[in-house]
Amino acid sequence: MREEEKKRTSQNSSLQRFFKKRWVFPAIYLASAAIILTGVLWFQSSGSKDLAEEEYNYSEDLPGTATNENEPAVPVNTSLENFAMPVLDEDAVEIYKQFYDTEASKEEQEAALVSYENTYYPNKGIDIVGKDGKSFDVTASLSGTVVRAAEDSLFGNIVEIEHAEGVITVYQSLSDVVVKQGDAVEQGQVIAKAGKNLFNKDAQTHVHFEVRNNGIAVNPLEIFEKPITSLEENESVSEEQPAEEETPAADEDTEKSPADEEKSEEDENTDASIGMATA
Repeated sequence: MREEEKKRTSQNSSLQRFFKKRWVFPAIYLASAAIILTGVLWFQSSGSKDLAEEEYNYSEDLPGTATNENEPAVPVNTSLENFAMPVLDEDAVEIYKQFYDTEASKEEQEAALVSYENTYYPNKGIDIVGKDGKSFDVTASLSGTVVRAAEDSLFGNIVEIEHAEGVITVYQSLSDVVVKQGDAVEQGQVIAKAGKNLFNKDAQTHVHFEVRNNGIAVNPLEIFEKPITSLEENESVSEEQPAEEETPAADEDTEKSPADEEKSEEDENTDASIGMATA
């Protein structure tokens, strides 16, 4: 019994001496901290891996992702263009005839009438000529899709470009047209050159430019440098129909409904009265 007690006492004394050393407790503290830190890092690494796998599996079903071959990615156009003059060099051109504004003065309205076969017609756009009287490059005022590129016996070569929000820009009296129906054009892209037509022979070489908002002619000079959304706030929108419907010499192959024919007759009578009054 005494020998066992001596052994216990000896072991306790050795243990006490061991813990009395200065480096023992710091070493135990550092070792415990290392074990805890290792456990935390392992737990975080395991959780991040699981979360990444869940996100990857979720994104596989989203349209436009690389793993989804059935749904193409949809491009997003974040830029909002402003209407621009439909010419390559603004300094080389000038306005020959203004837009016919129903709220303008009598003198301004008379100046915005186009004479054709002894009859006066309100100008539904603006007529642009070169300062030197020569032809010039005509460009797209806004990006869009060409919905019409044809030759008209009265208005010359015509290009119509469709944009968002029911807006169409019209370019008449063109020559050397380089776009066709269905083409996508960028703002500022050259689509033709200025030419001549029979409807406005007095303007010589020019381009007739219109902006139509849901079929209604808008004064282009009031919306240049403004976005399409400005048309909703534009208070000077003309209530007249586009010029092609008002002129008597439209193409024969253009189909019109009875209502359109009746409207055209009324407009012709109105325009004739304007011409007589002005004459």
